[in-house]
Amino acid sequence: MTDFSDNILQWFEKHGRHDLPWQKNPTPYRVWISEIMLQQTQVATVIPYFQRFMERFPTVDKLASANTDQVLHLWTGLGYYARARNLHKTAQCVVNDYEGKFPRSIEGLESLPGIGRSTAGAIAALSMNIHAPILDGNVKRVLTRFHAIPGWSEQSAVKNELWGIAEKHTPKKEVAAYTQAIMDLGATVCTRSSPLCKQCPLHKKCSAFNTDSIEQFPGKKPKKQMPVKSVVMFIFQNELGEIYLEKRPPQGIWGSLYSFPEQTKESPENENFSTSSFSTSDNKQSLEPLRHTFSHYHLDIEPQLVAVKKNTNVIAESERWLWYPLDHSLEVGLAAPVKKLLSNLSANSVSI
Repeated sequence: MTDFSDNILQWFEKHGRHDLPWQKNPTPYRVWISEIMLQQTQVATVIPYFQRFMERFPTVDKLASANTDQVLHLWTGLGYYARARNLHKTAQCVVNDYEGKFPRSIEGLESLPGIGRSTAGAIAALSMNIHAPILDGNVKRVLTRFHAIPGWSEQSAVKNELWGIAEKHTPKKEVAAYTQAIMDLGATVCTRSSPLCKQCPLHKKCSAFNTDSIEQFPGKKPKKQMPVKSVVMFIFQNELGEIYLEKRPPQGIWGSLYSFPEQTKESPENENFSTSSFSTSDNKQSLEPLRHTFSHYHLDIEPQLVAVKKNTNVIAESERWLWYPLDHSLEVGLAAPVKKLLSNLSANSVSI
């Protein structure tokens, strides 16, 4: 064990987090769910989602046998929905190909949908006590500062160097405690802004701290101007107050989630949206626009509320479209801005 890992473990014993929900009974299944949820999402946000998810799907078998809509419904609000779709696929792989047990090797774990090298390492270390390094955002921050590694951490050369350092620092023993410890250190002390350097067990040998250059690490991602796209979303409301939603294709933005019909601002306006499901009227209302930001572009949304008459002779096809009640009693996955618009309609009793 190096001084680096020893100091972190001593700090963790006194100051680390020991009562997170996934630390109780840390099975591969529970650790896997938590690690996927924690990708690009803060612990405080994840905890209630994790608890609800475990209540509904306490085992990998339960998750594997669920339908996609149920999984996406419980994921609504966490974003990056490909994670939820991959969760469902992985559960089915584990049940069908591994007799319900997670592989006990990094290579086997990495072969499952949505599990990369760092997530595989975390599952192996935290639930199986297998020696495996991890390199999530918190760990990258600790290592780049301690060793003063320049450059953006996602560049291949920088990332490869960090993996080598992470491997060197990960101890052969107490690997589960060390893995949680270094993640905790990055999350609570070596934070992105205003780090608590004097409270860090590594500060005496931290290169960035000793050269007064903490702000320079990790290196920033090269900036690119975010493009802006615009769409009109049509909120078709029938006489019962229900909203017409369509299921999006499995691939692409908001894959397999339910959303409003939409068209780009550049498209010619379609005055007749009537379908076999409903017929439209001239009764329309423009709602307050909103902006939704993805990792690589902004989406400006112009919502249009349109009164329609429901065709009672047509049965909703839940795999293609449905009528959504504004009391949110239907469990389906909703895109974040769709959920927001529906909640606004419900809260403000907006109807047309």
